[in-house]
Amino acid sequence: MQGRLEVADVFRAHGPDYRNAYKLHARHRRAMRAIEICRTAELGGHKDECDHCGRVRISYNSCRNRHCPKCQGLDRERWLEARKEDILPIHYFHVVFTLPEALRALCLRNQAVAYSILFRAAWETVKELTEDARHLRAEVGLIAVLHTWSQALIDHPHLHCIVTGGGLSMDGRRWVSCKGEFFLPVKVLSRLFRGKFLAHLKEAHQKGRLLFPGKIAHLKEKSAFKGVLRNLYSKEWEVYCKPPFRNAEMVMEYLGRYTHRVAISNGRLIKLESGKVTFLYRDRRDDDRIKPMTLDASEFIRRFLLHVLPDGFVKIRHYGILSNRSRKSKMNQCRRLLGVDCRREKGEKKRESWQDLLTRVTGNDPRICPYCGKGMMVLKEVLNPSALPLAP
Repeated sequence: MQGRLEVADVFRAHGPDYRNAYKLHARHRRAMRAIEICRTAELGGHKDECDHCGRVRISYNSCRNRHCPKCQGLDRERWLEARKEDILPIHYFHVVFTLPEALRALCLRNQAVAYSILFRAAWETVKELTEDARHLRAEVGLIAVLHTWSQALIDHPHLHCIVTGGGLSMDGRRWVSCKGEFFLPVKVLSRLFRGKFLAHLKEAHQKGRLLFPGKIAHLKEKSAFKGVLRNLYSKEWEVYCKPPFRNAEMVMEYLGRYTHRVAISNGRLIKLESGKVTFLYRDRRDDDRIKPMTLDASEFIRRFLLHVLPDGFVKIRHYGILSNRSRKSKMNQCRRLLGVDCRREKGEKKRESWQDLLTRVTGNDPRICPYCGKGMMVLKEVLNPSALPLAP
């Protein structure tokens, strides 16, 4: 199979055999099923007719699953639009917190607990250092986005964080800016993050919140787990801090790239043939060269499913002056201190229709006839779904 290949094509061709061969978690089955039937007759849709030339267009509904490569565009744009008013005229830093390879098997089998600890440890690290008088002595804002994959689709949990290049003084009366081109000392960030993550992980083990199936069963024993912790304490952890973004446009561009990504985009798929999937990946160990990788379809599916998050798990989180609880009041105070106009239009902002949003993003108005370019597409018929509801 060649041409415009999609993850859905792989799932349709090889998903049934994979589901028969392996016992899957319900959320994995739901994600596979949703991706397979996305934008097909099975989800229903609508039939439109041009009021000028009479041509008919059938459009099928999207699955809206957050792991579907085809369903993230509009959600991403709506999220970005909501974030625009939170962007201040300051520098922003990009900080990446990565978990070491030795933790990945444990994290994979305890995703909700381990990834929550990752968020918590990263924010506590930034908060402690930025509130320290030796650094900023201020409350900053942070947006953290969880990615769990590498370019080769193996498990590689890490957080991409956007951090404000300054914050509110502890009494809330002054804006305190970061000095220079560096956010915080990377080694200090790394070691404090390591300590906080392992302390929370140790606590989770003591409280019986971790599972130890299969190859990690031995870690249930206190002595074995302590040995792993000692080894992890002895190693340097990877924390990366990039140079600051210079303006709001750069921040929004970055957020647009990272917030609603899935493990692999359809655009990276090259070929599905003889039970094998070929896709492009960036080889970090070879100067970021783009190379093809070929996997058995079953292995491709297995790797993809590694990154299906637990139901309800929040993968984008806001902290500090950007936290949902106090964002409105603190951001208004930041604007006043920075001399930014705090006025807002009265009344609720009207939600942008999906047609207007698609027009703004793509430049193509879906209401205009794609055939003659003159008429308007008028709804003629709603097509009911032919598929059974997705299993809970």
